[in-house]
Amino acid sequence: MKELLNEYPVITKVPVAWGEMDAFNHVNNVVYFRYFETARIEYFREVALMEEMHKTGVGPVLSETSCCYKLPVTFPDTLYIGSRVSELKDDRFTMEYAIVSQKLGAVATTGTAKVVMFDFNTNQKATLSQLLVDSIQAIEARTIVQQEMV
Repeated sequence: MKELLNEYPVITKVPVAWGEMDAFNHVNNVVYFRYFETARIEYFREVALMEEMHKTGVGPVLSETSCCYKLPVTFPDTLYIGSRVSELKDDRFTMEYAIVSQKLGAVATTGTAKVVMFDFNTNQKATLSQLLVDSIQAIEARTIVQQEMV
């Protein structure tokens, strides 16, 4: 199952809760956006983005997100959410996610998010700091090294 997330440098483990199920007996479609949020925050923690935001007042704002449902997930299950940055620009970056179901042994859902940097002091768009760019590139390099070792 780990091989399904080889291209994702940050992996977040999330148990499926009974209350996330809907009337159709599978995880409700809205819940996947919470899963993505959990993985995104874990990635932000890895690159110390929230620490930088507290120091500078510049932080992430979600501008767009999408989800592609491939297989229904049901309780009980454990999900492994891979996250990565697939595109870096001066003021934004794009994240990609893959959710792997332990029970199904397959990718159940994929998604994307566009994150824009925002200066909360001036209420304007901001650029990514060099420290953040370097941190993201270092995390993404882990994936390249992992792939080369396989």
